[in-house]
Amino acid sequence: MNIIWTSLTIICLCVLLVTNPNLAFNALIDGSEKAINLGIKLWAIYAVWLGILQIIEDTQLDKKIANLLNPLIKYLMGNQHPETNKQIAINITANFLGMGNACTPSGIKSINLLLKNKKKATNASIMFLILNTTSLQLLPTTVIGLRLLNNSTNATSIILPCFIATLCSTVIGIILCKICSKFYKDEN
Repeated sequence: MNIIWTSLTIICLCVLLVTNPNLAFNALIDGSEKAINLGIKLWAIYAVWLGILQIIEDTQLDKKIANLLNPLIKYLMGNQHPETNKQIAINITANFLGMGNACTPSGIKSINLLLKNKKKATNASIMFLILNTTSLQLLPTTVIGLRLLNNSTNATSIILPCFIATLCSTVIGIILCKICSKFYKDEN
C-alpha cells in the first residue's frame, strides 16, 4: 500500500508540475506549512498531557488509581504484577480523559510487562489491546483541543456522541474477547 500511495503521489506531482507548475509549488508550500502548524499545535497539547501524567506519577496518584481500578483490571486481565496493574490503570485513565497519544508511554510499558518472557500474545495482552484500541473516553480532550484550535463554534458538542460510541465499542470488544478467550487458553 505504501508503494501504491507513494507512486500515485509522485505521478500526480509530476503531472501537475508539467501542466501547472505554480499550482504544484503553491500546494507543496501550503501543505507543508499546514502540516508544521498542526504538528506544533499537537505538540503543545501532548506536552500538557504528558506533564499532567508526570504529576500524577510524582504525587503517587497513579497507585491510588491502580487500586481503584484493580478489581476491573483483575476481572478483565486476571492476576497481574502490581507495576503492570499501575501502568494499565494509567493507560485506561489517560484514554478515559481523552489524552490521545499522551497515553502511549504507559501503553507501551503495559504491553511490555504483559508480554514479559512470552513468545505469543496472551489473553490479558489481547484484552489490553482491545481496551487501548477502543479507548473509552469521557472527555475527548485532544479532539476538543483540535476543534478549538480550528475555531469550532461548539467544540464540546462531540462529548456525548464520542462517549456513546467508545462505550459501545469497548463493551463489544470486551464481550468478544471474553468469548474468544474461552476457546484459547494461555500457555503457562
